[in-house]
Amino acid sequence: MRRFLALVLVAALTGCSVPVEAAPQSAPITAASLPPSDEGPASPAPVIPDVVPASLKFSGQTLDGTAYNAAALAGKPAILWFWAPWCATCASEAQSIADLAEEYQGRLGILGVAGLGSNKDMHAFVSDFELDSMPHLDDQAGAIWKRFKITQQSWYVFLDRTGKVTKVGYLDDLQLTAEVKTLVA
Repeated sequence: MRRFLALVLVAALTGCSVPVEAAPQSAPITAASLPPSDEGPASPAPVIPDVVPASLKFSGQTLDGTAYNAAALAGKPAILWFWAPWCATCASEAQSIADLAEEYQGRLGILGVAGLGSNKDMHAFVSDFELDSMPHLDDQAGAIWKRFKITQQSWYVFLDRTGKVTKVGYLDDLQLTAEVKTLVA
């Protein structure tokens, strides 16, 4: 844990922003063509609606290598949290994210999208900050980051119940909480 915190401190002192090139949106995907989501053995398979908003037509792999279908977030407000395992800002936001996941369980979808680090470090981050209650994708290739034009971490993409992107950017803990209350209201 001390080694991890030392790495976080070094990252904070050297800056957490790492540019990622923007890329065009991927071709349309139908709900039937997406792989099923698997958020773990205790979670039942989510029901994927017939109509999936374009913003949620992507898939990836969880940190454990299981296929994840973002269409599982359709029908309720959602937050995509783009983080890196060495980012001090991300580490400082982890408790707020965990608290929101617990408080709004079943009413708000939260998906972590990890990048800019190794899978081993991503696992350690999730474990150290007790973020196991929500799915996290391993996006080392940056495909999802590029899809949403994310150029730094810690960055949020807020989606309303219809899948419309309502806000993109960095928020501190108070702003994050206020935005979630508005989104879920």
